[in-house]
Amino acid sequence: MGVTSAIYPSLKGKRVVVTGGGSGIGAGLVEAFVRQGAEVHFLDVLETESRVLETSLAGAEVPPVFHRCDLTDAGAIEGCFAKIGPVQVLVNNAGNDDRHTLDEVTPAYFDDRIAVNLRHMVFCAKAVVPAMKAAGEGAIINFGSISWHLGLPDLVLYETAKAGIEGMTRALARELGPFGIRVTCVAPGNVKTLRQMKWYTPEGEAEIVAQQCLKSRIEPADVAALVLFLASDDARMCTGHEYWIDAGWR
Repeated sequence: MGVTSAIYPSLKGKRVVVTGGGSGIGAGLVEAFVRQGAEVHFLDVLETESRVLETSLAGAEVPPVFHRCDLTDAGAIEGCFAKIGPVQVLVNNAGNDDRHTLDEVTPAYFDDRIAVNLRHMVFCAKAVVPAMKAAGEGAIINFGSISWHLGLPDLVLYETAKAGIEGMTRALARELGPFGIRVTCVAPGNVKTLRQMKWYTPEGEAEIVAQQCLKSRIEPADVAALVLFLASDDARMCTGHEYWIDAGWR
């Protein structure tokens, strides 16, 4: 976002974990926190993309660290966070919006989609909370989606998980608030990433922009700007709610 982007002094030196940080929105989040001088760790299963990102930011004041972690494996999550150490900011970004119809849903596919899109957020939060409680502060930022609010087609399990994330956010905010831990949810609209572009023709993309109040495509850096604020001390009284960045689509 260039030289006009905000710098938050409270983020400098903070240990930040971004899940799904190897590509797309996640990569934009990693880059943004690195620019703040944070100690960034990112988790992903995409080895090639993650190593490229790690290398591209190797010259930063505090270079990010990639951890290969299968987030559908609760044991792997526990081991990865034990290696990282106390975390001040957790960004639960990882997810997968593969299209599917109800006819295609089996019990195994249901369990897989919930594991990929929702369950890991609970276990990542569980991993960071003890140190946050001891410190008396911390920020957990979960990623929801505009999709279930719009009822978009061919995403029944993804939208089910994303609706659950908003409920989980409110529940955790209530439970953890007495310990100074803030829990929020970011609900992006249609963000221009390589993955999202494969789902849309130029005509479909134009149709989305036409429904937005603002007639520009949302970029990962736009989403990162909101996340940085929510992670910073400037948002010290923000918790328990969803924050939209959809260019006014909904």
